[in-house]
Amino acid sequence: QVQLVESGGGLVQPGGSLRLSCAASGGIVSITTMGWYRQAPGKERELVATITGGGDTNYSDTVKGRFTISRDNAKRTVDLHMNSLKPEDTAVYYCNAHIFSLPINLWQDYWGQGTLVTVSS
Repeated sequence: QVQLVESGGGLVQPGGSLRLSCAASGGIVSITTMGWYRQAPGKERELVATITGGGDTNYSDTVKGRFTISRDNAKRTVDLHMNSLKPEDTAVYYCNAHIFSLPINLWQDYWGQGTLVTVSS
């Protein structure tokens, strides 16, 4: 059973930094794109950043230049380094990964449980 487990959320002041981590486990054969999404109160879930297995990255315009996504293919982890945080970055952040796993023998999108990031003074 594939699981994505996130860590690293919390309360941070505006202008501060935070690192989110996500680890994938459970019957994994291969992982292609991994990414982070977020959902603020009363809003739809939106893309933050993605990274392919080869290291190609894509960022939302709202976080470009402030956030950095990285991954460790051997450890099956993806991190999100967040700098210059703003109150509007407050949201629940979700890890996502496109995974081929056993025993189901299928490619599927999996989601973590979410971790809350609050940017406030």
